[in-house]
Amino acid sequence: MDKKLIVFVCTGNICRSPMAEYMFRKHMEDNGEWEVCSAGVMTGYGSPASRFGVKALREIAIEMKEHRSQPMDRELVDKADVIVVMTSAHSDILLERYPDAEAKVVLLKSLDPASDGGDLLDPIGLSLDVYRHIRDEIGNAMYGVERYLEEKTENLKD
Repeated sequence: MDKKLIVFVCTGNICRSPMAEYMFRKHMEDNGEWEVCSAGVMTGYGSPASRFGVKALREIAIEMKEHRSQPMDRELVDKADVIVVMTSAHSDILLERYPDAEAKVVLLKSLDPASDGGDLLDPIGLSLDVYRHIRDEIGNAMYGVERYLEEKTENLKD
């Protein structure tokens, strides 16, 4: 069975999207159907995750120290079955570059029924408490992401 790929996307791939990637990997560790990675719409290769992002995840027993950034490119768009963006601006950038990806792109907070469905704040340069808040918002969306993937999996089988 081929694994399906979910890609979490933010701007620089050093804060929000790697936090979502590592949290989702932990959330789905018993599910072998999905591979997960993250990327940025305005980044290069090799930048480490933000210090406060690493610390915020370490507080919930998730290690992200080894993360290195990568750009969202055509190859990754083509491989992805689902692309979860942190903001509507990320969606706009992706769809401007890759209009054929529209059916794959979804806003993270739109998958959390308890949220307003809006954008996830960029914590870069802000305090550890802000990173904790972002971590918790991402965590609140994990079951919604899982449900969305279950629906997607059914549709991919059809």
